[in-house]
Amino acid sequence: MPDLPPIRETIAAHGLSASKALGQNFLLDEQLLDRIAALPGDLTGQNVLEVGPGPGGLTRALLRAGARVTAIEMDSRCLPALAELSDAFPGQLTVIEGDAMKLDHGTIISQTGERDPFHVLSNLPYNVGTALFVKWLSGAKGDEAWPPQWQSLTLMFQREVAERIVSRPGSSAYGRLAVLAQWRSHAKLAMKVHRSAFTPPPKVMSAIVHVTPGAEPEGVSARVLERLTEAAFGQRRKMLRQSLKGVPGALDALETVGIQPTRRAETVSVEEFVRLARAIS
Repeated sequence: MPDLPPIRETIAAHGLSASKALGQNFLLDEQLLDRIAALPGDLTGQNVLEVGPGPGGLTRALLRAGARVTAIEMDSRCLPALAELSDAFPGQLTVIEGDAMKLDHGTIISQTGERDPFHVLSNLPYNVGTALFVKWLSGAKGDEAWPPQWQSLTLMFQREVAERIVSRPGSSAYGRLAVLAQWRSHAKLAMKVHRSAFTPPPKVMSAIVHVTPGAEPEGVSARVLERLTEAAFGQRRKMLRQSLKGVPGALDALETVGIQPTRRAETVSVEEFVRLARAIS
């Protein structure tokens, strides 16, 4: 392993500070970062995509774990620190400056000369975390192809968001994110992270969600399911006969699959939403 200065010293040497506008909060505890990097299993020789590496705390842990890392960073201030890491781990790190929301991640991995598939590990910027998560759940290219190019997603969220992703019907946290994450994937809460672990400490607690692809139910369009859950949970206090009336075919589908139209979205299981989407499709 290369002899690197502590990440705190790297941040100071490059005059870096977390940007509120970019939703940055830096993790400095190297033992914690190594634990996060270990969550997907052995990464030796594996391709890993990291979004928002900042000064490179998690990046270091991934490189120490033997991963080949492609990191997307839009904050140009952090690029010199990441360049030092690239020099310290020859051939293991590729840094791309850009907006992860606008890039095709599968294509990026392929262009680096690495093999598919890849893992995603990221201390996600809070302001784009949910949008990126939905992007990955929709398939690497947004074309509904499944299984996706990613083998696993290991992502840091605000704890409230993480709990939504793994929640079950009937709970106040259950909603659209839970259905989209669970209908063809397996999602679990892998680790809780106290706010004091970050610099600067955010106002909320955080948690890491680990997601792996599962079997895709036959005859279901991901786009139909997304539209269905958007309508149902967009008016979650209303009965389904009201919230779904704007979705073509939804009211007839309720009758077809035997779901009472007087129910509310938070009582409808993932399996029932899948049956609804299949009936509409």
